[in-house]
Amino acid sequence: MVAKLTKGFWPKVARIILRNRILILLAVAGFTVFLALQWKNMQFSNTEANILPNDHPASIQYNAFTKIFGEEGNAIVLAIRDSALFTPKNFNRWNTLSKQLDAFPEVDYVISLENLKELIKDSDTQTFSMEPLISSAPQTKQEIDSLTNHLFKELPFYDNLVYNPKSGTIQTVVYLDKDIMNTEVRNQFILNDLGELVADFEEETQMDVRVSGMPYIRTWNTKSIIDEIGLFIVGALLVTSLIFFFFFRSFRATFISMCVVIIGVMWAFGILGLLQYEITILTALIPPLIIVIGIPNCIFLINKYQQEVKKHGNQALSLQRVISKIGNATLMTNITTASGFATFIILDSDLLKEFGIVASINIVGIFILSLLIIPIVYSFMPLPKTKHLKHLNKKWMDIFVNWMENMVRNHRIAVYITTVAVLVLSIIGIYQMRITGSRIEDLPKKSHFYKDIQFFEAEFDGIMPMEIVVDTKRKNGATKPATLKRMDRLGAVIDEIPELSRPISIVDLVKYSKQAFYNGIPKYYQLPTSQENTFIMNAVQKSSTEGTNELLQSFVDSTGQTARLTTYMRDVKIDRMEEIEQDVQQAITKEFPADRFNVFMTGKALLFLKGTKYLVKNLLLSLALAIGLISLFMAYLFRSFRMVIISLVPNLLPLVITAGVMGFLGVPIKPSTILVFSIAFGISVDDTIHFLAKYRQELATHRWHIKRSVYAALRETGVSMFYTSIVLFFGFSVFIISDFGGTKALGGLVSATLLFAMLSNLILLPSLLLSLERSIANKEVLKKPQIDILPKDEDNLKDK
Repeated sequence: MVAKLTKGFWPKVARIILRNRILILLAVAGFTVFLALQWKNMQFSNTEANILPNDHPASIQYNAFTKIFGEEGNAIVLAIRDSALFTPKNFNRWNTLSKQLDAFPEVDYVISLENLKELIKDSDTQTFSMEPLISSAPQTKQEIDSLTNHLFKELPFYDNLVYNPKSGTIQTVVYLDKDIMNTEVRNQFILNDLGELVADFEEETQMDVRVSGMPYIRTWNTKSIIDEIGLFIVGALLVTSLIFFFFFRSFRATFISMCVVIIGVMWAFGILGLLQYEITILTALIPPLIIVIGIPNCIFLINKYQQEVKKHGNQALSLQRVISKIGNATLMTNITTASGFATFIILDSDLLKEFGIVASINIVGIFILSLLIIPIVYSFMPLPKTKHLKHLNKKWMDIFVNWMENMVRNHRIAVYITTVAVLVLSIIGIYQMRITGSRIEDLPKKSHFYKDIQFFEAEFDGIMPMEIVVDTKRKNGATKPATLKRMDRLGAVIDEIPELSRPISIVDLVKYSKQAFYNGIPKYYQLPTSQENTFIMNAVQKSSTEGTNELLQSFVDSTGQTARLTTYMRDVKIDRMEEIEQDVQQAITKEFPADRFNVFMTGKALLFLKGTKYLVKNLLLSLALAIGLISLFMAYLFRSFRMVIISLVPNLLPLVITAGVMGFLGVPIKPSTILVFSIAFGISVDDTIHFLAKYRQELATHRWHIKRSVYAALRETGVSMFYTSIVLFFGFSVFIISDFGGTKALGGLVSATLLFAMLSNLILLPSLLLSLERSIANKEVLKKPQIDILPKDEDNLKDK
């Protein structure tokens, strides 16, 4: 039934395209202009990608936390580790920098030496007040030494918050206005205002200022992505055009192909603007991907055109055969490629869903552009000259094709033995793979902000916040002595974990209150005893100073029912992060009975862990879906279960080989590497479809003689498959120049997988067809081929 409906479809398409050339070109130009007008809607992402769906338990807990305590990732930290800081000139200049930052409307407040407060007890009123640590700018080195000695040795409350007593590192914490956190205002402040102030300070003092914090990292990360988009597009155009010209030795063919993919890039940006999607680290890859994926379309179409011209020299017939014979196969290859990307749409991650939607739409778009523009443009041009067809008879290409045919004809047993051996080795490698990765692992290693992250991890035990929320289920329960002791014991467990910083909570404020009550003696920095608790807490409650209230509100909610305990985590692998989570959870379970307390962990560090595991699980699902969808396409195309299996084996094998290589090389499974398999599978199937499509056509020509059909298909499509695979290999290799580890891994692994796929499709696939000759040479199955065969009278077409 389907065969009857589609019979003669592609010849009709060819006639429509060639008879309406001017109209079609005008339509393409008009649609391109329309999409170009949508570029104004493009914007780069200022938000942090939320991998987890909103109904995931971890997302629900994080939203509950932010509803009570607000955004916890709005702090920028500046630090100096230099003895030259402790001179009057530099010390006061550092404090001036803090004042300058605090004056900006984008800044909520600043914690620094300049405005640091000390908790002092008023002996007369028995209350506490927050007094400035520095009442006036120090003028001598002795004043600074006295002040820092007092800070380092007598104020443990600020340990790891504004100083590191072991190294003498001083830190300033700048809290941004939460309303600008996900806006362009944040980027402008960090890149321009903050950058200029820090640069001026470094120039005046000749000291190196380290800057970090989640807003700072996100801003510079976005800037790096923007800088790389142009680099990728230029690199992809340069590499693919050079390879294309090397193969075809034709400026005309190269120019036409470049025009097609450039229009495809314009469409890609236009669709991003039309859908109003933000440009993220993934959607930024789509324009160069369109170049790399679009060039193979051009290769198959132009190569077929030149082959037809060489056969009979009839331009009209050649162009119609290009569309008729290559159109269906090229459509199927682009659909399968688009399917590999479209499977990301089923995921709950907005980041991957948008990537899948835009990529799949643009892959179909580049197919339409190739099918329309190339035949139409060539119809206005004279026939290719003899020199343009020389590449069809290159000796080295003949040697390569003869080698392939010889392997398939005479060494099939060796091919199978090699395949099984490689498969076994790959499976061994797969068992060595690990799911790992870290939050900053894929950031540019050579960037200044990555080096500053490592500095803060060494000095202050990390910058990624992890929050523990303690809901006591009763009003003012967070300040009860029993609750404070439980939180103190939990904090002690956290403090013993080397990857976590000293936790900060209401416990520290109460300890500080006791120290202040005993006139600031450091040994009294501890929780009050049951006898001391009454009058110390009464003193705290009677104190109504602004500073004390601000501190209390940052640790406990307005009802006193819920408290937070904040720690910071170093950059660790996911497996170690899971161990840390288990250790902390065990301590929580031990200290806080579930029937009396509702305690949970949250924060950016934990969201990353949960998000990565969720993403890996769902990406494996998307890969399975891609295999299923493409199997359906194969079933529709060939109407044979055996042919579906035969077509899948050469494409699944490269995925297994790549996974094995990752295991042997220690490349972990993480979001950036798991993407490789769905993308590579969708692209590698293209060669299979082109080969089998030609094979089905040759079966009809050679009266169902499989050997002749296989060798004929191998000789005609082998060249194009080789060309496209080389273009794809080097095209994806462009991503290796990226500074982002994830993009680099994506480029390298996809390139390797496609190279394995080329060899598999050119050697293993024909071998399987020949070995199963008796099983699949069933005329009844093959009487209704799905690849359209040209009508008999097409040879009567006259040259225009």
